[in-house]
Amino acid sequence: MARCREHDRRAVLLYEDEFELTFDTPEEEPVYEPEKASAAPAPVPETTPEEIVPDEPTRVLEPRSAAPAEPEEPTPVSEPEPAEEPQSQSAAVPANGRTVLISGGDRGIGAAAARAFYAAGYRVAVLYHSNAEAAAALEAELPGITAVQCDVASRASCELAFRAAEQALGRVDVLVSNAGIAQQKLFTDITPEEWQHMLDVNLTGAFHLCQLALPGMIRRKAGRILTVSSMWGQTGGSAKAGLIGLTKALAKEEGPSGITVNCVAPGVIETDMMAAFTAEDKAALAEETPVGRLGTADEVAKLLVFLAGEDAGYITGQVFGVNGGLVI
Repeated sequence: MARCREHDRRAVLLYEDEFELTFDTPEEEPVYEPEKASAAPAPVPETTPEEIVPDEPTRVLEPRSAAPAEPEEPTPVSEPEPAEEPQSQSAAVPANGRTVLISGGDRGIGAAAARAFYAAGYRVAVLYHSNAEAAAALEAELPGITAVQCDVASRASCELAFRAAEQALGRVDVLVSNAGIAQQKLFTDITPEEWQHMLDVNLTGAFHLCQLALPGMIRRKAGRILTVSSMWGQTGGSAKAGLIGLTKALAKEEGPSGITVNCVAPGVIETDMMAAFTAEDKAALAEETPVGRLGTADEVAKLLVFLAGEDAGYITGQVFGVNGGLVI
């Protein structure tokens, strides 16, 4: 029994890897045959791993490494898409689908308003008088806006410009009558030609644009008209005061048609219209202002965007001073 157990143990050790071994052969003594057999499988595992290890990873890694190269191919296809983004941005920016026409939109408060309305999702058209370079720069800055040359003092020029803007926008939902000029002269020094030109630009220009915009607004039973006067208009300035009167009259007349009309009266705002003021003059004005500084065009523009929005539907015929408390 001891010999059989020893023989069986040797058979198990020699044939440990082969599970088809039966126990009928332990009586025979071909012990050396399994040694030969065990010598035979020894080289086999040595060759098999060497053949499998180099082949399998190389075959697996090569196609997997080629796979990430394929997603790189669509990237050049998507590269032309950002090149077309200036057009898609102009189409994607107007999220609210509304439109605005701004006169004097190439500089100062008008340009700031164009940027603010553009950022709020409006399709924007601006009218400019003579500064074509500034208008072109604004068009480059805000892809998709339309800049049209217009002399608001001329009815014929306003009609042509309004039609061009309306064709580009589809319709005019909001009109911002911002174009204006200023003269720092004593009343006795103003010539009749200068007086008439001030009235034509600051007051009659707003009259022209309002008359052109109102038919479409009345037909749609909705619209916003915003006039830009000044704190001098609040204190009795001629043309700018007339603009405030026009605003209030239109608000009463057009309210039943779903159109609101409001006026923004800026105070001392840092724009190119302050070019005639010296640094000492500006410092003195800032000192007289309760908030202790001059205003910015962006502050005025944000108020214009609010008054043009749906949240301001119950506000009409009002004058909003943006002057830091200089005029109360």
